[in-house]
Amino acid sequence: MNISESHRYLRDALTALYDQREAGNIADMVMEKISGLKRIDRVLNKGHELDPAQTQLLHRYADNLLQHQPVQYVLQEAWFYGMRLYVDERVLIPRPETEELAEWIIKEEIKKTTIIDIGTGSGCIAIALKKNVPAADIWAIDISEAALEVAQKNAGMQHTDITFLKADILQEAAQSSLPPFDIIVSNPPYIPASGEKEMSKNVTQYEPHNALFVPDNDPLMFYSAIAAFASGNLNANGHVYMEIHEAMGEAVKDIFENHGLSDIIIRKDLQGKERMIRAGKR
Repeated sequence: MNISESHRYLRDALTALYDQREAGNIADMVMEKISGLKRIDRVLNKGHELDPAQTQLLHRYADNLLQHQPVQYVLQEAWFYGMRLYVDERVLIPRPETEELAEWIIKEEIKKTTIIDIGTGSGCIAIALKKNVPAADIWAIDISEAALEVAQKNAGMQHTDITFLKADILQEAAQSSLPPFDIIVSNPPYIPASGEKEMSKNVTQYEPHNALFVPDNDPLMFYSAIAAFASGNLNANGHVYMEIHEAMGEAVKDIFENHGLSDIIIRKDLQGKERMIRAGKR
């Protein structure tokens, strides 16, 4: 098959799972990976025949995608804040709303010098901050050794110097072992476990559940723990930035206020949903 035929073959196969537009977008990503050509170059070379190795890749990728595997895991890459990052099933796939959280910090906190990213996963937030605020001393922690391996791989690929540690922020011993910071940032698990049944298979079958879900009876456990950590480890005039569930903004605000944090702002994402919060310490 040539480039044009291969794209059409993959797009048509994926319409069994996705609408026409999304199937086309996924096919574009796969064909760029296989051919090494941007879209305009693929159009100009649409009659170019795939070689046997490329054809084998096409069929392998198609088989994986038709099993609901996310395209980012199939290709082992995801884009975040202009960076190509390595991802696999050990870490969450970076989302656009998390880019907005990183951008909020980059635009408003460029003079802050010490930052910790709690639950770093792929390292996307920490690495984006380091690349855009290079003078900052950035730490990143996660409970998962496997996730930290991915984050360290990405930090190396992006030539960023970040301190990575295995730590569980829910444990007081871990909190007390960490130094104070100017900025605390986190995109913690916040989806109630009962919400799993409403989510698509490409999320629930492949992405790490410990990075997504929290118990129904304590969905704000990470916000409580991080607020407690901030009350003791956030420097004066520092800020906490967190991604939030769109229905939990006011509840998270109450938690922050109960731990002595102030000047709280809940911000909407580009979809108009309340997905980010910032709190300060005087």
